[in-house]
Amino acid sequence: MGDFRIFRMRVDRKISPRTGQELEFVILDSVNWVNVIALTPDQHLVMIEQFRHGSNTVELEIPGGMMDAHDASPVAAALRELREETGYEGERGRVLGEAWPNPATQSNLCYTVLVENCRRVHAVEFDHGEDLITRLIPVADVPRLVAEGKIRHTLVVTALYYFDLWQRGLKQTRP
Repeated sequence: MGDFRIFRMRVDRKISPRTGQELEFVILDSVNWVNVIALTPDQHLVMIEQFRHGSNTVELEIPGGMMDAHDASPVAAALRELREETGYEGERGRVLGEAWPNPATQSNLCYTVLVENCRRVHAVEFDHGEDLITRLIPVADVPRLVAEGKIRHTLVVTALYYFDLWQRGLKQTRP
């Protein structure tokens, strides 16, 4: 129905299991996404401030983006996005979780990847249109920032929740 660079729109016809009626549903197809929980040795998160056109706001977020066709895995994509957006690299990249951004209308997944011992070792390599500021935020401050509405991006809040569960020993990682 339409190709809009970052997603393709289609209409699916499905049968309602309740009524048996055929209905039309608009579906947005996109590649999978990654969000990066980048942890420094001194317990700070590598975060970014970024202008978001949809909300017309500057948001405090974690690095992330779309998986490219050449990315071998969510971890590879996360390491690439972390390096490009912040210049940081780290160790032991692994998946903390995955979530459907909006399963009502979207077909893609968003992976949360944890990377430890992060240090800035490269210059940033922004994509066209990106204008980011890197911020180091103490891990201990993150719950307050979410509670105060300073971190509002839904997928970032989800990633931070996975991180909290991991810190409390309630969430396992995988390669």
